[in-house]
Amino acid sequence: MNTSFSNKTVLITGASRGIGRAIALYFAREGSHRPECACRLVLNCHTRAQELEQVRQEIAALQIPVFTSVGDVGDYAYAASLCQQIRQTFGSVDILINNAGISKIGLFSDLKPEEWNRILSTNLTSVYNLCSQCIPDMVQKQAGSIITISSVWGLVGASCEVAYSATKGAIHALTRALAKELAPSHIQVNAVACGAIDTEMNAFLSTEERQSLEEEIPAGRMGQTDEVAELVHSLCHQTDYLTGQIIALYGGWI
Repeated sequence: MNTSFSNKTVLITGASRGIGRAIALYFAREGSHRPECACRLVLNCHTRAQELEQVRQEIAALQIPVFTSVGDVGDYAYAASLCQQIRQTFGSVDILINNAGISKIGLFSDLKPEEWNRILSTNLTSVYNLCSQCIPDMVQKQAGSIITISSVWGLVGASCEVAYSATKGAIHALTRALAKELAPSHIQVNAVACGAIDTEMNAFLSTEERQSLEEEIPAGRMGQTDEVAELVHSLCHQTDYLTGQIIALYGGWI
């Protein structure tokens, strides 16, 4: 069992808000309360530098080592530079949490090529970029964990979110295939397929639309970001025999 995070370096993308922010703060709080869970945190976001700095300050106040980096993880050169900076500052990444993601709601016929490419770059290419940078170090250590935040739309698809659904389905295939490749090196590769989580991404819903959605969910409510964070944290504690899994967190919805 991976019972200790002590001296481990955790990289979380898309950490300025929503699920990424919740994961970062959950890891930090656990580390401040339990020495065996104390790790070094590296937080990334694409553009929201001020919000990311607020997260950094909250974590630093808990006496957890942390540094932040603003940039596009869909860009390979930036991802490579970020990982090199991490090696120089904290050592190589032990736990990679791919959370960066965007969506666009609209008819597929209205989707422009630049919008398609931007969604693929942020949601999928970023996973390749960071995995390709972090995996060699993990293989050398014969240990590591890769967790990607995905969506139930990767399981069943969503009308008017074709590009987003396509990237999440691809992440599920990547997770299963990569897990098989890395299992001999004792590296876990899993994904969390989230249902309707109460984040800014769903803030466009009207009161009536939100109520209607919650009535569709057997649990009777949207999920909370801390629930995703708790699940991600617990996955990092599991035996490396738990790998290649797409773990759905959706209140029985789909």
